[in-house]
Amino acid sequence: MVLSPNMRGALFMSLSMAGFTFNDSIVKLLTDDLNVAQVMFLRGVIATLLIFLLARQRRALRPLGILVDRWVALRLLGEVAGTLTFLIGLSHVPLANASAILQALPLAVTMGAALFLSEPVGWRRWGAILVGFAGVLIIVRPGLEGFSPYALMIVGTVIFASVRDIATRKINSAIPSLFLSTITAAAVAVAGLALVWPMGGWRPVSAVNFGFIALAACLVLVGYQFIIMSMREGEISFIAPFRYTGFIWALLLGIVVFGEYPDVFMITGGAIVIGSGLYTLYRERVKSTAKPATRSAPRHSP
Repeated sequence: MVLSPNMRGALFMSLSMAGFTFNDSIVKLLTDDLNVAQVMFLRGVIATLLIFLLARQRRALRPLGILVDRWVALRLLGEVAGTLTFLIGLSHVPLANASAILQALPLAVTMGAALFLSEPVGWRRWGAILVGFAGVLIIVRPGLEGFSPYALMIVGTVIFASVRDIATRKINSAIPSLFLSTITAAAVAVAGLALVWPMGGWRPVSAVNFGFIALAACLVLVGYQFIIMSMREGEISFIAPFRYTGFIWALLLGIVVFGEYPDVFMITGGAIVIGSGLYTLYRERVKSTAKPATRSAPRHSP
């Protein structure tokens, strides 16, 4: 069966989210036996090697000198801090809760682009952003029974990841994405190695655990590759909502692998966050389709 570009893009996006979420579940399992920083380091080393080989095959490697840029440094900082906060939080909160909070990332990026890049955001999208963040508060439930301070680490992940994504928009387009990904993965590995001993020291790594780490690194690569492929197919406004399939995977894996059943706070807050994100996508589509109409309107002489 031949798929349309939109359907191929939706399939690729769904596969990307599956790759990322299965990686998260493996990492959550590993943190029972290993230091979080160990996981960062070992997964980062394997991911760096895989992405480096792919970048070399596609002739995407460049001299390191072109990375001397404040936006590249800010992106690396956001990625490292986001990875660290996410792994710490994930090791203590249910997988679905962490995934639900992460769904606020597109809202945070939209807000950051408006505040720091002067991108126009109308009152409707501002309203959706505020409602989405209210959904995050419902998931985190500060001050209520069941509140975990580690959920705030995932909120920190959203902030750091939005910094990463906003900085990425300012990076020179001449720097290939694969080269940037290689450097980013290496930075995460170096940060993990530096934090191993401050976070409790090195623990023995069994062959089984090393195999899981290698699988997690491969799944991260699958996630990155399929998300790039999805953005090159069809209409982004059609494909982008399939990003939220990651939340469905997180729900299923949380139940099957960890025996974590979602409560009413998580379901309600997650639905609000996803609904707000879908509405902002809808408003962006309305805005993008309105622009050509405005440009094509006939000009009247004064």
